[in-house]
Amino acid sequence: MRRLLGPKFFDRPTLVVAKDLLGKYLVRKRGRREIAAMITEVEAYVGPHDLASHASRGKTIRNSIMFGPPGYWYVYFTYGMHWMLNVVTEREAYPAAILMRGIEGVIGPARVTKALGIDGRLNRMPAMYKTGLWIEDRGAKIPPRAIRRSPRIGVDYAGAWRAKPWRFSISLGK
Repeated sequence: MRRLLGPKFFDRPTLVVAKDLLGKYLVRKRGRREIAAMITEVEAYVGPHDLASHASRGKTIRNSIMFGPPGYWYVYFTYGMHWMLNVVTEREAYPAAILMRGIEGVIGPARVTKALGIDGRLNRMPAMYKTGLWIEDRGAKIPPRAIRRSPRIGVDYAGAWRAKPWRFSISLGK
């Protein structure tokens, strides 16, 4: 069973969507080749007051897609060498997004984009078949006890917001 996750899936509270993305499949189609990998780790950025979020300083050209409709990609370049992949969540005009931190066999957001050939051309595009990058539900069930919450990574500048347990990952160990 393969079911495309559409805008309604993403038009919900970001922390709920973040947990629900675990076990779903990030799918990339380039030409005739299709690569699909289970999402194993994500990180949530919620609202204009979240000091770890790009939206905390207001709407800019770079982050304006975060204020857009749910189910769109926010892809940005960082440290002069890495692309980061986020999906926009919640209602339009409320800036929220989820960073893809890990997929099966790949740990780290820059490695995710490299493994799937993702770059800035996908920024502001909908997560749909026609764009070549989407998310599917393939029926995998992740038990609640296998979901680990922890603080976000690399946001030490965000004060108390850095300690928010808004990083979600699958923990299949004991």
